Amino acid sequence: MLGFSAKSILSLLLALPTCGTSSAPATKAAVPPTDTAHARATAVQTPPAGRVIVGAERLDNYLPQLKNKRVGLVINQTSRVGNAFLVDTLRARGVNVTAIFAPEHGFRGEEADGATIKDGRDARSGVAVRSVYGKTKKPTPEMLADVDVLVFDIQDVGARFYTFISTMHYVMEAAAELNKPVLVLDRPNPNGDLVDGPILEPAHKSFVGLDPLPIAHGLTVGELANMINGEKWLAGGKTCQLTVVPMAAGYTHATAYPLPVRPSPNLPTYQSVRLYPSICLFEGTNVSVGRGTPTPFEVIGSPSQPSSRPFSFTPKPNAGSPTPPLNGKQCYGLNLTDAPTRESTGLVLKYLLDFYKQSTDKANFFGKYFEQLSGTKALREQVIAGKSEAEIRASWEPGLGKFKTLRRKYMLYPER
Repeated sequence: MLGFSAKSILSLLLALPTCGTSSAPATKAAVPPTDTAHARATAVQTPPAGRVIVGAERLDNYLPQLKNKRVGLVINQTSRVGNAFLVDTLRARGVNVTAIFAPEHGFRGEEADGATIKDGRDARSGVAVRSVYGKTKKPTPEMLADVDVLVFDIQDVGARFYTFISTMHYVMEAAAELNKPVLVLDRPNPNGDLVDGPILEPAHKSFVGLDPLPIAHGLTVGELANMINGEKWLAGGKTCQLTVVPMAAGYTHATAYPLPVRPSPNLPTYQSVRLYPSICLFEGTNVSVGRGTPTPFEVIGSPSQPSSRPFSFTPKPNAGSPTPPLNGKQCYGLNLTDAPTRESTGLVLKYLLDFYKQSTDKANFFGKYFEQLSGTKALREQVIAGKSEAEIRASWEPGLGKFKTLRRKYMLYPER
């Protein structure tokens, strides 16, 4: 995507960690709980007034469905009940958790971008961990042999190319084929106020885009699961036995939701999460999005941009990106830490158009995986042809209008 080898490009693509009108502050994600806090798994306290009550916290709504069942959890570091991991909370209440299915970045969210997740056993709980980001991304019948019901509880960020929703799709598909029920514990979409971008074309379907969604879909994982099931997007048109545990009353799609736990290593702040649907398209170009810096997805730049750009940075290996794109090369570009995360019309397109226009290496600006991110071959062609933002947006409208109508059918929460 950034002028590297196909292998490194694909690793980056699969590692995508992962723009409406509100401009909430760039609140830093909370530091994950300590082991002491983790040990207090049974202490589910009453949340402060006004705080969003996520599906996982509504234990009375779903514990009866897990009674006397062998339970498989599709979870990661964001799967919390208060400050406690969901797996610990459920086990403390007598739930028989027989397997944990680990998505990209691993069950505890500690693996770097692109890292293959391996099977193992969780040292804290002793539960078997089975990878759904390794040899297979869809649970096999063998992996589900000791599971009666699957529970999905992972924080999403509202962009089609964020891989956790692809994991949910494949979990639902595997469950449908084996006639096993699925519970989705709903969580907010921090970009829930944004529905924008081209609809994924079938020719560009991949793990960073399985369903015909726009770049920003404006749905919670629960709403999206209902859509996938209701529209029969699973293989063979199958549907699974799906139950969505919604959030408590009070949440709307306009509710600002700075994430209490970073959803993946390279989305550490609310600003990065809000910019992600717009900025991630640069992962399909020779422009760095700041992997290997302290502010990933808050800076953009490239050696092939003019040195007169107002900001520069040099990516270097770090815990989240051991081999970052453009490692060790000075990149000229922009610092978006305090920039608006939205245009009045939706996604921020001006950066993509401007960076192509000013690139000194236009022949290599786009990488071969740009279409998998954008979901269409048209966007690359439009940028190269010098189309205006208005012209590009107009080309999205037919598909986007149909999707917005479809979205209303599956919404569990009001717009605002």
